Amino acid sequence: MAKFDLKFLDLNEDLNDYIKVNYTDENTIFISGEYDNYNFLIELDKSTAIKFAKTLRTEINKIKDEDNG
Repeated sequence: MAKFDLKFLDLNEDLNDYIKVNYTDENTIFISGEYDNYNFLIELDKSTAIKFAKTLRTEINKIKDEDNG
């Protein structure tokens, strides 16, 4: 199996600021990252992660709609 670390970098291109998602089991998702040299961890249960993904998708679609308007 390939081993890799996928990080989503900050908009301001500061390579030290990032978030990444870690899967632990069928019921928990961890979102971890670093911002201004501080580490953080957000733990979401499966239903909250699904709701978060839907909300994020909705906000992305709003940006797309503004770009086309």
